[in-house]
Amino acid sequence: MGHTALRVLTLEAGRTYAHACGEREWIVLPLAGACAVRCGEPSEVFELRGRESVFSGVSDFAYLPRDAEAEIASAGGGRFALVGARCERRLTARYGAAADVSVELRGAGRCSRQVNNFAAADAFDCDRLIAVEVLTPGGNWSSYPPHKHDEDHPGVESRLEEIYYFEIAPHGDTPGLGYQRVTPSPAGKTDVLAEVRSGDAVLIPDGWHGPSIAAPGHDMYYLNVMAGPPGPPREWLIRDHPHHGWIRDTWAAQDVDPRLPFYRAEDQNR
Repeated sequence: MGHTALRVLTLEAGRTYAHACGEREWIVLPLAGACAVRCGEPSEVFELRGRESVFSGVSDFAYLPRDAEAEIASAGGGRFALVGARCERRLTARYGAAADVSVELRGAGRCSRQVNNFAAADAFDCDRLIAVEVLTPGGNWSSYPPHKHDEDHPGVESRLEEIYYFEIAPHGDTPGLGYQRVTPSPAGKTDVLAEVRSGDAVLIPDGWHGPSIAAPGHDMYYLNVMAGPPGPPREWLIRDHPHHGWIRDTWAAQDVDPRLPFYRAEDQNR
């Protein structure tokens, strides 16, 4: 992967992790637990309230610029995603509030899903990084219809690599699972059919991707990390697979899955 990066960090209570940003910009996103993010000299400290789990609420987050030195410390321990993108501009370190995250419902029927647009292209300022969270109720398909963004066609399609990081809700003592499909496109040869469980990641340098299938009884979470080469605008423009794009026309006659939303951003203030 030439542009995107992902690290998933598990910290025991009281431990600290030193992070050198290098030539990438990064966002620190709590998956479970709270942390303090210290960045720069003189240092700024961002206290992240975090959340119990990815299924319990929207999280706040911290943006780290390229060439910065940072530390992540967690008094109570937790799991934290560091999502990054190779970039050229050095922006300022910033805090992103959970209450400001746009929570969107997409699709309908068995294609219903929830999207937390914490670092979508039109939601939070980055140089190249685009990142969102998607939650899919058990039994539903998301990232559907299959779509791609591996060619640069201004106003039509963006060239973006993508990483999918998964967490799947268990049912009692039974671990959850799901499936991810990537098929070759005219611009690439990626061909993947993967069973995914919590902690798994699927790398998508190119290709039609979708569906992401949540097994019945097991809600699915995935974190999308996207970035493209310097030059083109930072935007998310996709092209649907010509054999499956028709499915969007059926959604107007269907209701959104009543299990959604899992939560809304304003719930964080209660």
